[in-house]
Amino acid sequence: MQLGLFELPWWGYVLVTLGLTHMTIASVTIFLHRHQAHRALELHPTVSHCFRFWLWLTTGMITKEWVAIHRKHHAKCETCEDPHSPQIYGVGTVLFKGAKLYRMEARNTATLEKYGHGTPDDWLERNLYSKHAVLGIGIMLAIDLVLFGPIGLIMWGVQMLWIPFFAAGVINGVGHYWGYRNFASSDASTNISPWGILIGGEELHNNHHAYVTSAKLSNKWWEFDIGWVYIRALEIMGLATVRKVAPKIRFNLAKTGCCDLETLQAVITHRYDVLAKYAKYLKQTALAEIRNLQAREISGLQDTPALEAVKHWLQRDAGELPEKERAALDQALHFSKVLRTIYSMRQDLTVLWSRSTASKEQLVKQLENWCQRAEESGISALQEFSRKLRCYD
Repeated sequence: MQLGLFELPWWGYVLVTLGLTHMTIASVTIFLHRHQAHRALELHPTVSHCFRFWLWLTTGMITKEWVAIHRKHHAKCETCEDPHSPQIYGVGTVLFKGAKLYRMEARNTATLEKYGHGTPDDWLERNLYSKHAVLGIGIMLAIDLVLFGPIGLIMWGVQMLWIPFFAAGVINGVGHYWGYRNFASSDASTNISPWGILIGGEELHNNHHAYVTSAKLSNKWWEFDIGWVYIRALEIMGLATVRKVAPKIRFNLAKTGCCDLETLQAVITHRYDVLAKYAKYLKQTALAEIRNLQAREISGLQDTPALEAVKHWLQRDAGELPEKERAALDQALHFSKVLRTIYSMRQDLTVLWSRSTASKEQLVKQLENWCQRAEESGISALQEFSRKLRCYD
């Protein structure tokens, strides 16, 4: 007996459910994330409202709340004020209770006022979407039951769990805990997978934190962002306008002379790539130095945290290391001139984009001075990195 308007084989229900959840994922990444939170693209009003309506049906999320919480995450990343950092709450808590953390922060009116500006505030938002958030998911339940019968209840349940688990849990949890990093951003963000399909491209989370306002989340040629495919399709149809994408990293191997303004601008623009390459070039030298200290049986450097401290410090600021790793790093720096040089040179490099009072000419001079010191350091990996740094164009 057919209880719904459509009777499908088991795999048909699976495909329909995956299709519906993927529409929701696309709405989150294109509308909420790239359009509303970061203004990386503009959407035609009709398309924008279609996304908003679908999210009301399938998640009940309020645009202002989601945007405000996400912007605060970027502003306070990996601190005690971050609404959902696994470095603070633990990866298990964020992965399985991410939706609870979201609801807790959504009740913080100060967050909504400070970070929720520029979100929809029309009649529908005030009188329907925000005021009756639960009504939308109730209507979605009724639609699933009418179309598919009792199995529609299961399909609806999957729809309701999809975003809380994959967006609030996986992206916010795993995306700041496990994966690979193209860029040494000042947080713990990672790329979970180079193929951003299941979560609409949000798998490329480290790329996003490196270039926050980019509408395109893939960066390397072998990475794939399905959300970007949809955005390009909308743009071709005249329904979207991309405002910004991450600038391409270019090297001019013919640049062997003094650093110039173009070099400085490229280094500042691609600062997280610069730091990632610094870590890549200096990693083996730093690890070899640590092992040398361990062979000398230096107290406090005989366990794994010493090696982990160096690996993590090269990717992130030393001040963000766990207490045990920070103590091991301090001990290593005390006994090794090579490590002190690597450490201080990294710190000096970050000054180039953190000092706002210096003129461009002064910064160019500082960059050239940095390269000269690196090339006179006697550390071959540092010398090699300096030559690479001069080629940023």
